[in-house]
Amino acid sequence: MNSIARFSLTLALWLAVGSSPVLAGDLAKGKKVFKKCRACHNLDKPKNKIGPHLVDLFGRTSGSVEGFKYSKPMKAAAVVWDDSTLDAFLTKPKKFIKGTNMSFVGLKKPADRENIIAYLKSAAK
Repeated sequence: MNSIARFSLTLALWLAVGSSPVLAGDLAKGKKVFKKCRACHNLDKPKNKIGPHLVDLFGRTSGSVEGFKYSKPMKAAAVVWDDSTLDAFLTKPKKFIKGTNMSFVGLKKPADRENIIAYLKSAAK
Protein backbone atom coordinates (compact mmCIF):
# COMPACT_ATOMS: atom_id res chain seq x y z
CA MET A 1 0.00 0.00 0.00
CA ASN A 2 1.51 3.32 -1.01
CA SER A 3 1.72 6.28 1.33
CA ILE A 4 -1.21 8.13 -0.28
CA ALA A 5 -3.50 5.11 0.07
CA ARG A 6 -2.34 4.57 3.66
CA PHE A 7 -2.95 8.25 4.46
CA SER A 8 -6.42 8.12 2.86
CA LEU A 9 -7.35 5.02 4.86
CA THR A 10 -6.05 6.55 8.07
CA LEU A 11 -7.96 9.78 7.41
CA ALA A 12 -11.17 7.89 6.62
CA LEU A 13 -10.89 5.86 9.84
CA TRP A 14 -10.08 8.96 11.87
CA LEU A 15 -13.09 10.81 10.45
CA ALA A 16 -15.41 7.86 11.06
CA VAL A 17 -14.32 7.49 14.67
CA GLY A 18 -13.45 11.11 15.40
CA SER A 19 -16.74 12.53 14.16
CA SER A 20 -18.68 10.71 16.85
CA PRO A 21 -19.19 13.08 19.81
CA VAL A 22 -18.96 10.23 22.28
CA LEU A 23 -16.64 7.31 21.68
CA ALA A 24 -16.68 3.96 23.44
CA GLY A 25 -16.94 4.35 27.19
CA ASP A 26 -16.14 2.04 30.06
CA LEU A 27 -19.32 0.20 31.13
CA ALA A 28 -18.11 -0.59 34.65
CA LYS A 29 -17.17 3.04 35.25
CA GLY A 30 -20.47 4.15 33.69
CA LYS A 31 -22.40 1.90 36.07
CA LYS A 32 -20.54 3.50 38.96
CA VAL A 33 -21.37 7.02 37.70
CA PHE A 34 -25.02 6.00 37.29
CA LYS A 35 -25.25 5.57 41.07
CA LYS A 36 -25.65 9.36 41.16
CA CYS A 37 -28.81 8.98 39.03
CA ARG A 38 -30.35 5.88 40.59
CA ALA A 39 -32.25 7.76 43.32
CA CYS A 40 -34.36 9.54 40.69
CA HIS A 41 -34.26 7.34 37.57
CA ASN A 42 -35.13 3.70 36.98
CA LEU A 43 -33.15 1.86 34.35
CA ASP A 44 -34.41 -1.69 34.91
CA LYS A 45 -38.13 -1.35 34.16
CA PRO A 46 -40.47 1.28 32.74
CA LYS A 47 -41.52 2.61 36.14
CA ASN A 48 -41.11 6.29 36.95
CA LYS A 49 -39.55 7.55 40.15
CA ILE A 50 -38.81 11.19 40.99
CA GLY A 51 -37.57 11.36 37.40
CA PRO A 52 -38.80 9.44 34.36
CA HIS A 53 -37.59 5.91 33.71
CA LEU A 54 -34.72 5.55 31.25
CA VAL A 55 -35.79 2.32 29.54
CA ASP A 56 -35.57 2.77 25.75
CA LEU A 57 -34.01 6.20 26.27
CA PHE A 58 -32.07 6.41 22.98
CA GLY A 59 -34.20 7.76 20.18
CA ARG A 60 -36.91 8.91 22.58
CA THR A 61 -38.08 12.53 22.59
CA SER A 62 -37.71 14.56 25.79
CA GLY A 63 -40.88 14.93 27.79
CA SER A 64 -42.54 11.89 26.25
CA VAL A 65 -42.71 9.19 28.94
CA GLU A 66 -46.35 8.51 29.59
CA GLY A 67 -47.46 9.08 33.16
CA PHE A 68 -44.57 11.35 34.12
CA LYS A 69 -45.23 15.00 34.89
CA TYR A 70 -42.54 16.97 33.06
CA SER A 71 -41.77 20.66 33.26
CA LYS A 72 -43.14 22.69 30.37
CA PRO A 73 -39.61 23.46 29.06
CA MET A 74 -38.71 19.74 28.98
CA LYS A 75 -41.85 18.92 27.01
CA ALA A 76 -41.35 21.86 24.65
CA ALA A 77 -37.67 21.09 24.01
CA ALA A 78 -38.50 18.08 21.82
CA VAL A 79 -34.91 16.84 22.11
CA VAL A 80 -34.27 13.38 20.70
CA TRP A 81 -31.93 11.60 23.09
CA ASP A 82 -28.74 10.29 21.50
CA ASP A 83 -25.04 10.38 22.37
CA SER A 84 -24.56 14.07 21.59
CA THR A 85 -27.77 15.39 23.16
CA LEU A 86 -27.19 13.34 26.31
CA ASP A 87 -23.60 14.56 26.49
CA ALA A 88 -24.75 18.18 26.27
CA PHE A 89 -27.61 17.65 28.74
CA LEU A 90 -25.48 15.77 31.27
CA THR A 91 -22.84 18.51 31.15
CA LYS A 92 -25.25 21.11 32.59
CA PRO A 93 -28.93 20.07 32.48
CA LYS A 94 -30.28 23.49 33.48
CA LYS A 95 -28.23 25.21 30.77
CA PHE A 96 -29.19 22.72 28.05
CA ILE A 97 -32.93 22.91 28.84
CA LYS A 98 -33.60 26.13 30.72
CA GLY A 99 -36.40 25.63 33.25
CA THR A 100 -36.03 21.87 33.63
CA ASN A 101 -37.01 20.48 37.02
CA MET A 102 -33.95 18.24 37.09
CA SER A 103 -31.94 19.37 40.09
CA PHE A 104 -28.74 17.51 39.14
CA VAL A 105 -25.95 20.01 38.40
CA GLY A 106 -24.26 17.85 35.77
CA LEU A 107 -21.10 15.86 35.15
CA LYS A 108 -18.02 18.03 34.60
CA LYS A 109 -15.68 15.29 33.43
CA PRO A 110 -16.07 14.26 29.77
CA ALA A 111 -14.92 10.73 30.68
CA ASP A 112 -17.77 10.41 33.21
CA ARG A 113 -20.29 11.46 30.56
CA GLU A 114 -18.75 9.12 27.99
CA ASN A 115 -18.84 6.23 30.45
CA ILE A 116 -22.41 6.79 31.63
CA ILE A 117 -23.67 7.14 28.05
CA ALA A 118 -22.01 3.83 27.16
CA TYR A 119 -23.59 2.25 30.23
CA LEU A 120 -27.02 3.67 29.43
CA LYS A 121 -26.76 2.37 25.86
CA SER A 122 -26.04 -1.13 27.16
CA ALA A 123 -28.52 -1.16 30.04
CA ALA A 124 -31.46 1.04 29.00
CA LYS A 125 -33.03 -1.51 26.65
